[in-house]
Amino acid sequence: MGSDAVLYVVATPIGNLSDMVPRAVSILQSVELIAAEDTRHSRRLLDHFNIQTRCIAYHDHSGPADLAKLLVELQSGNSVALISDAGTPLVSDPGFRLVDAALSAGIKVVPIPGSCAVIAALSAAGLPTDRFVFEGFLSAKMQARQQRLRELQRESRTLVFYEAPHRLFEMLADCAAIFGEARVGVIAREITKLHETIYRAPLGELSRWVVEHQQDRGECVILIHGDQRESVIAAESEQVLRVLLEELPVKQAAALAAKITGLKKNDLYDLALAWKNSA
Repeated sequence: MGSDAVLYVVATPIGNLSDMVPRAVSILQSVELIAAEDTRHSRRLLDHFNIQTRCIAYHDHSGPADLAKLLVELQSGNSVALISDAGTPLVSDPGFRLVDAALSAGIKVVPIPGSCAVIAALSAAGLPTDRFVFEGFLSAKMQARQQRLRELQRESRTLVFYEAPHRLFEMLADCAAIFGEARVGVIAREITKLHETIYRAPLGELSRWVVEHQQDRGECVILIHGDQRESVIAAESEQVLRVLLEELPVKQAAALAAKITGLKKNDLYDLALAWKNSA
């Protein structure tokens, strides 16, 4: 294997070609091979920046033989750039198996940062960004989609999804039914493109707005405020425990607090001990 062989993971624009970073152009021009999700789609981008590098397809349906060919290129000393149709590879795009195999083979992997729809949507949504969960695409099947949303019902972190335009209304309607119509949601559609739209509203209104304004077109990122009940319950439970500790030993206070709050006795006991030790 050539010591200089590198697998570059290169972000490309999600819409506006001006978002292409100069370093990405330089890398794509200098590598021996580009592995693209869709070579026909990527050719327009490559031609725009006068990138003549040899290009082959690598996507979700590529088999072990395709992966092996790329590894042979790398092990022969040829650097390879991995790109997706738009945005950062591996974010709801193929590439994980290639990166995993390259690292396992001792090949250096270098990220070339740039556009990412998830981060762009988060930056303009006005929802908490210190902690968030990216769920990608939900199942196209109604029951599976609703089941996953129910599992996320008490998630306190900001939720981020991708959704196909033809399923957007059904997905938002399910979110309103499961999370509650008052929960705040954001739709970020066609980010960086001509018809970019970012709209925030309670989920009940958001699903209706999509239909009324014919927003079920283009690439969509859906963001939903996390469940705030957990933090309220936690604060109230801690207050109960603190009051009981003023009158009872740790063990008894934890047991009684568990009965009052429904939380686990051992968790409350450990919390009480931590308070006592820190004091």
